[in-house]
Amino acid sequence: MKKYVTYVNSCAIIIKKLYDMTVLEWVNGMVEGDVRREKLLDILKNSSGPVSGSSLSRQLGVSRQVIVQDIALLRAGNAEIFATPKGYILYTQGPAKKYRRSFMVNHTKEQIVDELSLIVDNGGKVLNVIVAHDVYGQIQADLILENKEDVMEFYERMGSSKAGPLLQISNGMHIHTVEASSERILDNIERDLKARGYLVIQ
Repeated sequence: MKKYVTYVNSCAIIIKKLYDMTVLEWVNGMVEGDVRREKLLDILKNSSGPVSGSSLSRQLGVSRQVIVQDIALLRAGNAEIFATPKGYILYTQGPAKKYRRSFMVNHTKEQIVDELSLIVDNGGKVLNVIVAHDVYGQIQADLILENKEDVMEFYERMGSSKAGPLLQISNGMHIHTVEASSERILDNIERDLKARGYLVIQ
């Protein structure tokens, strides 16, 4: 009986140690994740341009899947991180106030450059493109196009890819979120989109 009690006590001690180790590993994992995400934010803050997922993976010593998960968690915490074709960007507005407006437009693939150029030439920044899908609902892709050079680079990259523009899955209908330094600029963009026949009047 004494041996049995000793055996049970030993098992209890082992189980407690294993439990403590598991909890400690979980806590350490949480802390390491928080520290890593802070480093990730610092990298994006100090970068002069987009940072690719593979670059973040190398710098932080984790897989690209972990980077994707970290980005999702940071976004859930209201960090405004854009995933552009060139990489991730931490978006900051700076001291000057910015204004945003969403424009619903409809046009063909051949008119993409004209539509985007119209927006940036007026002083707008195209933040994203959004389309509605029958199965998946709203699909959004970050763009961050500030000038004609950005527009042409985006169009050339799209042309060299097997994937077509998102507007193809919504019969040309899509939404752009546009940012500008004044409401007047957004008004001018709306006016010109309407004049070109791109703007969908709701």
